[in-house]
Amino acid sequence: MSPSKKHAIFISSLIILWYSSNIGVLLLNKLLLSNYGFRFPIFLTMCHMTACAVLSYISIVFMKVVPLQSVKSRSQFLKIATLSIVFCGSVVGGNISLRFLPVSFNQAVGATTPFFTALFAYLMTFKREAWVTYGALVPVVLGCVIASGGEPGFHLYGFIMCISATAARAFKSVLQGILLSSEGEKLNSMNLLLYMSPIAVIVLLPAALVMEPNVIEVTLSLGKQHKFMWLLLLVNSTMAYSANLSNFLVTKHTSALTLQVLGNAKGAVAVVISILLFRNPVTFVGIAGYTMTVSGVVAYGEAKRRFR
Repeated sequence: MSPSKKHAIFISSLIILWYSSNIGVLLLNKLLLSNYGFRFPIFLTMCHMTACAVLSYISIVFMKVVPLQSVKSRSQFLKIATLSIVFCGSVVGGNISLRFLPVSFNQAVGATTPFFTALFAYLMTFKREAWVTYGALVPVVLGCVIASGGEPGFHLYGFIMCISATAARAFKSVLQGILLSSEGEKLNSMNLLLYMSPIAVIVLLPAALVMEPNVIEVTLSLGKQHKFMWLLLLVNSTMAYSANLSNFLVTKHTSALTLQVLGNAKGAVAVVISILLFRNPVTFVGIAGYTMTVSGVVAYGEAKRRFR
């Protein structure tokens, strides 16, 4: 087999892993939180972060996936801790929204991330884009509004949590660029995950025990009722790490632009699979709104590339 074919197979395998991990963790989150009666999004996020902490350590220290980068100062550690708390908020908010919203609508709202990223980048760094770039964000927001109006399973609290999670995700990406901007403090995404995950577990454990006081009792009870409960939780947590690892590897071996294009398609694939799996009702208005949002995201990415 020629080197070019081997490289193509390798890249294809990475993309398949990235798609399956991202879509898999999303669908399993919905399955656990809605269909299994496991109504503990904070504890579920803690399980994800625990898996990320353990598997990040194994991948970096033992498997040498990337060189280990050390935390060089107390200031850098505090910055990482801040990012970790914001990241926790985004993941917990997203998981809470899945209790009340179908995956398809969750993805439609999540597709508005570029709007919040551009907003926070302007407010926090005064970074301005070309007017064409901002114009591309209009269908992003308008599509989300249309999708909301056409969603049969619309739930206000779930929608608020989903929007909050989307905004927190964008805020984290902008904050990361600000806090870890100096050459001496930059960490690649895998090392950042290695240090963020344990901090997230320390934050989420007491939060889960206080806000979800019967989580241990109910989880053990559900584990007895459903024989695959523990396996689903383990696979789900492992997929959460796999999604981060594959994201890093796809970016490393292709480009950020390729990842962005694949990400737009991934959302559409996740929507189709979730509708087939969970059979949640959809309307033409909802589909039209989601399509408009994704089209706006694609236009925004292209405008940023051209007018950079």
